[in-house]
Amino acid sequence: MQIAVIGTGMVGCVLASRLAGLGHEVAIGTRDPQATMSRTEHDALGTPPYAQWAAEHPDVRLLQLAEAGAFAELVMNASNGANSIKALQGVGAENLAGKVLIDVALPLDMSQGMPPMLTVANTDSLGEQIQREFPGAKVVKTLNTVFCEVMVHPERIPGEHTIFVAGDDADAKATASQILTSFGWPETSVIDLGGIAGARGSEMYMRLYFQLATQFGFDVTIQVKNADTAES
Repeated sequence: MQIAVIGTGMVGCVLASRLAGLGHEVAIGTRDPQATMSRTEHDALGTPPYAQWAAEHPDVRLLQLAEAGAFAELVMNASNGANSIKALQGVGAENLAGKVLIDVALPLDMSQGMPPMLTVANTDSLGEQIQREFPGAKVVKTLNTVFCEVMVHPERIPGEHTIFVAGDDADAKATASQILTSFGWPETSVIDLGGIAGARGSEMYMRLYFQLATQFGFDVTIQVKNADTAES
């Protein structure tokens, strides 16, 4: 399958690498490929520049957002949740129409430190906002409740786990679930939360996750910031 991952941060790169390793033809979408490749410094959290990652993954293409959208049969949104709508507008509604759009982004506000606040909650969700903005797309919210390395290798954490899917299109959820099982999630671990409004619950779960992390001193700050500052 031809899959476009939107976002060049840690989450996007982890997803792209795993998908390529599973035999998919993968492209990462960014606003300005030349600018993305020209960065040479690690970011403030020590993440290597994209060009270094790209040199180690020559099978993954880097494309401008609209080109990535036109290339893709399926799109995964791993952009900064605060900028996801803008990034997907760059992909283009016409390039998303009729396609499964798997949204893994988190609507986090880190301005007040840990634990982060949510930019949207209770009566709405980022997943719903994306679906409203792109009604022709088939949005499925999933994978947003775990760290990116666990998204693609759930066996990294011993024991049985649960992952959620939410979306209005049953076939799109089935396609997303196939991606999940290819990552290693057993079919019995995938819980269907119903329509895209189910994204409210899975997105708000992250507030509890980070509250626990703050309370018990888990070292998740780098994980959060990498996940939510992924370049789009």
